[in-house]
Amino acid sequence: MKKTKKGLLLVSTLVFFLFIGYQYAADNTFNNQSDENNPKATRIKDTNDMEHVSNNNVSLNDKMERTRNEWDCVKPNEVGKIMIIMYHNIGNEESTWSRHYSNFKKDLETLYKKNYRLISMKDFIDNNIDIPAGYTPVIITFDDGLEGQFSFIRKADGINIHPNCAVRILESFNEQHPDFGKKAVFYINSYPVAFGQPEFVKEKLNYLVKNGMEIGNHTYSHKNLAKITPEEIKEEIGKNIAMIKKSVPEYEVCSLALPYGGIPKNLAVVAKGNWGEIKYKNKSILLVGAEPALPPNHVAFDPLKIPRIRGSERYLQKWLEYFDANPRERYVSDGDPDIITVPQDLVFQINKHSLKGKVLRTYNRSN
Repeated sequence: MKKTKKGLLLVSTLVFFLFIGYQYAADNTFNNQSDENNPKATRIKDTNDMEHVSNNNVSLNDKMERTRNEWDCVKPNEVGKIMIIMYHNIGNEESTWSRHYSNFKKDLETLYKKNYRLISMKDFIDNNIDIPAGYTPVIITFDDGLEGQFSFIRKADGINIHPNCAVRILESFNEQHPDFGKKAVFYINSYPVAFGQPEFVKEKLNYLVKNGMEIGNHTYSHKNLAKITPEEIKEEIGKNIAMIKKSVPEYEVCSLALPYGGIPKNLAVVAKGNWGEIKYKNKSILLVGAEPALPPNHVAFDPLKIPRIRGSERYLQKWLEYFDANPRERYVSDGDPDIITVPQDLVFQINKHSLKGKVLRTYNRSN
């Protein structure tokens, strides 16, 4: 009888420990699944903290290990400043608001040689900067929708894009240097007519969208928004949206450049509203001139007051030389849009709420 009791006790003990082991394995499996299904949690890492985290079916640890040497060489700074260049006309003369087409070509050459690469305004504002490691993003914008920006010419073989307008210059340069890109933003007015050739408005707007360029709002008739009423502001923005949608009905305009740089007292009216049945929402509002912009991850970034620099010899040269002399202030990519890499001494500049699932990686820079 005693042997029987001892046997039962032994069996019971084994069953108990088997049950505990099963529960531990189940819990551990569940926790691992939770990590894989929730990659959105912000994680902060440095070169001494390389724990394995699953990210889009690729080990984040492996991804960091693979690019560790590259980071050490390029010293990424994804909280650095970004140039948003503001052009107006591209033509046969050089003046305050016009860049000679030959000089515009030289601007692209200079940017390319200095390791700048084009990104779109949409990718900028969505915090989706995707360029190779060691390179710096740059955004090219054009205001007013002038014919020198996009012009058609009639020839015996049909209608062609003018070789010296901005669109064709960008495309030609991209054909020679595919890694530079051809993204640009055209902030247009619909009155009197976008790009100066009324018979080609629809064709031009569709061409821009089809070829990866962007259309932005510059109001219907270029009124200074700081000098008109909120209702007039809504009309200027909404009416321009309506005109754009006549040509590209499915296109969503989500960015606006302020005419004359005029900032109204109630900027919220510019950011979001409606004019009759026309609704609008501007995720980014651009100013005139001044200085390079902070990136979306910076604590001081304001999407409704984004500065630009003038696309003129004086100002473009000034800022190119500035970043040559102060490379630590320049945005430098780590090559991975899912990871935000900054020097440890600049981590205080990061708005961690802006990361939205991206991994923040820091490192110590010695020089």
